[in-house]
Amino acid sequence: MAAYRRRVTHEPNPEQPPEPPPGPATSATLQRRRIVGAATQLGTEVSINFGSSLAGLVIPVVGSFVTVAARQIVMVAAVLPFYRPKRAEFTWRRIRPAIALGVALAVMNLAFYESVHLLGLGIAATIEFLGPLGLALATSRRVLDVVCALAAGSGVVLLIGPGSSDAAAIDPWGVVLALTAAAAWAAYIVLTRRVAVGLPGLEGLTIASIVSLVLLLPFAIATFDPAVIDWGVVGLLLGVGVLSSALPYSLDTFILRRITPRLYAIITSFGPVIAAVFGWLVLSETFTVTEVVAIAIVCGAAGTAIATQRDRPKSDLERTAEGMA
Repeated sequence: MAAYRRRVTHEPNPEQPPEPPPGPATSATLQRRRIVGAATQLGTEVSINFGSSLAGLVIPVVGSFVTVAARQIVMVAAVLPFYRPKRAEFTWRRIRPAIALGVALAVMNLAFYESVHLLGLGIAATIEFLGPLGLALATSRRVLDVVCALAAGSGVVLLIGPGSSDAAAIDPWGVVLALTAAAAWAAYIVLTRRVAVGLPGLEGLTIASIVSLVLLLPFAIATFDPAVIDWGVVGLLLGVGVLSSALPYSLDTFILRRITPRLYAIITSFGPVIAAVFGWLVLSETFTVTEVVAIAIVCGAAGTAIATQRDRPKSDLERTAEGMA
C-alpha cells in the first residue's frame, strides 16, 4: 500500500546478485514478529479508545487544551528519562520529520478531543477515520477503491444526517474538527514511518512530544482553572496521558518495524467500533440502528479497501529499518 509507505528511491546494483529467498527459520521469525506487532497494535487501539473515553469525562471540567497538554506532559515524562536527545547530533534534515510529527500530534489530539466533546466519541472517531482511509486510497485507481470511498462517505452521511440519534443537534464545528483530526492523523501515519526509519530508538518520539507540548502549553495555561482540580480530575488526566499517549505512541515505531503499514491500517480500521463500545460503556452514549450500521459501513469499507491493496517491493533501506529493534 504505497500511500502508507515512506517513498524511498532505491536504484538496484546490477553487479550485486539478488538476495536468496528467506529460509524456513527466517520466515518463522518474521511470522512471529508480525504476530507480536499485530497483537500489540490491537492492544494500543483498546488503550487509545479507553483513554479517549476518559478524556470525554474530564474535558467538560478542564477543557480540551488542558487535557491534551496533560497527555503530552505524561508522554514527555515517560520517554525523556530513558532517552535524552543529543543536541550535538542534531541537523535540520534529521529532526525535521520529528518536528513535523510534533505539530501533527498537537493538531490531531486537540481537534479530536474537541470533536469528542461536541459530537460524542463514537461519531467523532468514525469521522476521524476518514483520514487513514483517504491516505490508503490516495494513489489508487481501482474501481473497488472508488466503491469503498463512496461507501465510507455514505456511512458518514448516515452517521451525521437524518436518522442519527439527534440529527438537529449535530454540531457543524464538531464535524469540521473531526475532519481536521482526520487530516492530521493521515499526516501522523506518514511522519511516524519516516521518523521510525530515519531516527534511532525513541529520539524522534521524544522530539515530537516536546514540540507538541511546547505548542499546547501556552493555551493550556491560559485556560487552566485551579478551582476545578481535585484528585479525581488528576487521576483522569493521568489515565488519559498513559492510555492515550505514553503507551500507544511509544509502541508505534515498535509496531511499524514488525508489521506492514497495510496491516497496521487494517487493525486500526476497527478503531471506530472500539470507540463506540467505550463511548457506550464509559460515556453512556447511545446509538440508533442507523448509526450502528453507519459505523459498520465505514469500518467495512476501510478494511476492504486496505486489505485488498497490493504490497509494493520494499527497498533495502526499509528492510534494514524493519530488521532493527
